[in-house]
Amino acid sequence: MKTTIFDTALGAFGIGWTDAGVARLQLPGMAPNALAVRLNRDGAQPDKPTRAIENLINQIEDYADGVMVDFSGVTLDLSRVPAFYHRAYLALLGYGWGQTTSYGALARELGDVSLSRVVGQAMGANPIPLIIPCHRVLASNGKPGGFSAPGGAEAKIRMLALERVSVSAPAGQMAFGF
Repeated sequence: MKTTIFDTALGAFGIGWTDAGVARLQLPGMAPNALAVRLNRDGAQPDKPTRAIENLINQIEDYADGVMVDFSGVTLDLSRVPAFYHRAYLALLGYGWGQTTSYGALARELGDVSLSRVVGQAMGANPIPLIIPCHRVLASNGKPGGFSAPGGAEAKIRMLALERVSVSAPAGQMAFGF
């Protein structure tokens, strides 16, 4: 896997790609050294972006500036994810700018509402957040629910705010950072 780090209005992102497509995206919020270590784990190596990756970086920069961006056409490499997670990610790609769903609704879409927790686990393990828009999956009560990216639920709320979606955090969540 090849990687690069780039700056946006939201902070530094990291992206990893293979010949098959984008395989990794790291959202902003980590210290520069920690970002590089996380992005380049498992033998990944920094490299110069291809033209397709440069175009995607430009789209991510636009997104960070609040411009409506459609990532649905991005070629992804999901070869390293479990089959159910793969299905969940593909279903989630149908949710565009400003659209949200719940863990339960996504589980129901995948055939069984009792899979809500597994959907949550898939979202937490999402290797390509933003492009696979796990930030658009909310708890059944409309609250943000979990978010494994740096900044947790606060980052999720900021991303949705860019998309003109208003979501409130559970009481005390913003004040204590969890």
